[in-house]
Amino acid sequence: MSMPLATVREESHCQFVTVRIASQLFGLPIWAVHDVFVPQRITPVPLAPAEVDGVLNLRGRIVTAINMRRRLGLPLRDDGDPVVAVGIDFQGEVYGLLVDEVGEVLTLDRSRLTAKPPNLDQRWSAVTDGVFALEAELLAILDVESILASIREDHVSS
Repeated sequence: MSMPLATVREESHCQFVTVRIASQLFGLPIWAVHDVFVPQRITPVPLAPAEVDGVLNLRGRIVTAINMRRRLGLPLRDDGDPVVAVGIDFQGEVYGLLVDEVGEVLTLDRSRLTAKPPNLDQRWSAVTDGVFALEAELLAILDVESILASIREDHVSS
């Protein structure tokens, strides 16, 4: 990742790329997003963690495809439903977070970020940094480092 999360937290405003996973709106820190693309062909990887749909080739780079619905415990998409990948570099590896759609870039006042609700599902609590209340809905902020580190740890321990 190019910018430490602690540095971003000290700034008064922050930017997020919005994505939809199932019907929920999430935000990814803009500094973490390197690409947005439509995956052409995902090759399954035997013995990979459940969240890993497989790997794909993106301009000559091998990208690990992470199924964000599965990672967050949401209903799986039907075969044939559109999918978009958000490219992330993490610890020298390239990942594609598979989401339903990518929205806009929002610039938000960091002071409006609220803590995670105490009743938030444990799977979400482990991978979110907090919540912004927007006019029409809530924007849960994903902690990309936690998502990818936990997948790497699950794979190493299995």
